[in-house]
Amino acid sequence: MTIHVEGLVAIAIFYLLILFVGIWAAWKNKHSGEAEGTDRSETIMVGGRDIGLFVGGFTMTATWVGGGYINGTAEYVYLPDFGLAWAQAPFGYALSLVVGGLFFAKPMRSRGYVTMLDPFQQMYGKRMGGLLFIPALMGEIFWSAAILSALGATLSVIVDINIKMSVVISALIAIFYTLVGGLYSVAYTDVVQLFCIFIGLWISVPFALSNPAVSDITVTAVTQVYQAPWRGSIHRSDIWVWIDNFCLLSVGGIPWQVYFQRVLSASSATYAQVLSFLAAFGCLVMAVPSVLIGAIGASTDWNQTSYGAVSPSDKEQADMILPIVLQHLCPPFVSFFGLGAVSAAVMSSADSSILSASSMFARNIYQLAFRQSASDREIVWVMRITIFVFGGLATVMALVTGTVYGLWYLSSDLVYVIIFPQLLSVLFVKGTNTYGSVAAYLFGLVLRIGGGEPYLRLPPFIYYPGWTTELRMHHTTGEMEEIVIQKFPFKTVSMLASFLGNVAFSYLAKYLFESGKISHKYDFLDAVVSKDSGEIMDKTTLVTRGNNIGLSEMVSVKPRLSVTLAAAFTRRDTLPKETVEEEEELSSPDSSHHDEE
Repeated sequence: MTIHVEGLVAIAIFYLLILFVGIWAAWKNKHSGEAEGTDRSETIMVGGRDIGLFVGGFTMTATWVGGGYINGTAEYVYLPDFGLAWAQAPFGYALSLVVGGLFFAKPMRSRGYVTMLDPFQQMYGKRMGGLLFIPALMGEIFWSAAILSALGATLSVIVDINIKMSVVISALIAIFYTLVGGLYSVAYTDVVQLFCIFIGLWISVPFALSNPAVSDITVTAVTQVYQAPWRGSIHRSDIWVWIDNFCLLSVGGIPWQVYFQRVLSASSATYAQVLSFLAAFGCLVMAVPSVLIGAIGASTDWNQTSYGAVSPSDKEQADMILPIVLQHLCPPFVSFFGLGAVSAAVMSSADSSILSASSMFARNIYQLAFRQSASDREIVWVMRITIFVFGGLATVMALVTGTVYGLWYLSSDLVYVIIFPQLLSVLFVKGTNTYGSVAAYLFGLVLRIGGGEPYLRLPPFIYYPGWTTELRMHHTTGEMEEIVIQKFPFKTVSMLASFLGNVAFSYLAKYLFESGKISHKYDFLDAVVSKDSGEIMDKTTLVTRGNNIGLSEMVSVKPRLSVTLAAAFTRRDTLPKETVEEEEELSSPDSSHHDEE
């Protein structure tokens, strides 16, 4: 077994740099929010809501720009059957940040939510919030696992060491500084992560382009030299699939806690919008070197390189084209610098997903659903434990599951078809309720699962129009098998059906109960008749005043709990003065006594 000392040194330097920055950020901001009386748990989740423009711009860009983004973009540009036409991630995620900034960032930040699930629990109750937590958690965990799996593949190209050990060490470093510093550590390491990617790749690109084995990429873009032109094309029969995938990226990239984590940490609603627009530009800029590296891979005569005569696509290694180009087409010192930087960046990508999953669990499941009287210290410890548990779970999946990418594809689809239409409804459609939410959840789930998932060998039980069969080699077993390919845009149709189902069933339930067609006693979800019941989150009702949301306590509670619940969904600094005064009057002991009388 060969040990590449230069590679190990490069990786160690970049890993130590990111670890140092993560610990420094935690130390620098350890007293953040104390002067304003902000809970420590909220500071860990949203960084005290004081993330500035510079760090905020970088961390918002890093929402999607990480190891999977740069490796995946290079892979699709390189693949002979796809090319640049199918490398949708840069434009798709950039558009999702623009749409998120235009329509979703302002209402979420101005209402002072702490996690993405807050509006669901506020409107639909804690049980529905728990159901929506499942696809959100799956998405975050499988995304982290896919990142760590990609990291193992990248490291195998650089240094011939035990891959499992390297993945475990990488995960432990990311978990450690996330445990210590929360969002502050995630945000500051994101700055280093993007610098590592940008500098590491741009230093490597000129050397790879000037390698004698590489043809002119402007020629290979339109002419077949060693493989099909890397510009790619979209066949008429694949147009709907292309549109479906693009919608999945551009709209399905919004309802993720990793995105709203950054939105809610911004110092104001306007800042949250500006950061989204900056990040959209950052997404496009950061994709350029990846596109060039994919094009270089497609323009290389591999027989002239140390890689060998058989191309990466023929060896089923197209997913590793970026580290392969850096390793075999660049001088050793450039190769190790670039690969070390990319590896450190990949490792750093996993931290925000782990923090997102633990934030949602600690706040929306543990605190708001089960332990509303939990102290701030208790919530912090729950977060720390779940960061370690979810990080460990993602690591184990990356090491032992051969289908981690299939699980990520399916869970990201479920986020798109289940959570996005619900988010749309809860923010912009008046009158939706828990009955509509349950129906929408089931519609989206059945229609998406019914389409099957070839990567997981999950056969369809709904055959959409235009379906066909293909013989493909399975990625883990190497066996040829016949799979069903859905040419219909069933993911987007499932999402639209889920949205319409929410609206239709909500209004139907409202009509049936309010008109007396169904007795009030059968409103078992307390969603229409008993809006002030214990199931509706924190015994609150929405009092709408213009664009602001105030929360009025419906029953008297203990003073400690009153403070906690008043701040559960509403930050006072986002409300007009008269609204705050009304809330203080409602929550005063005199008014509580009056209500009891």
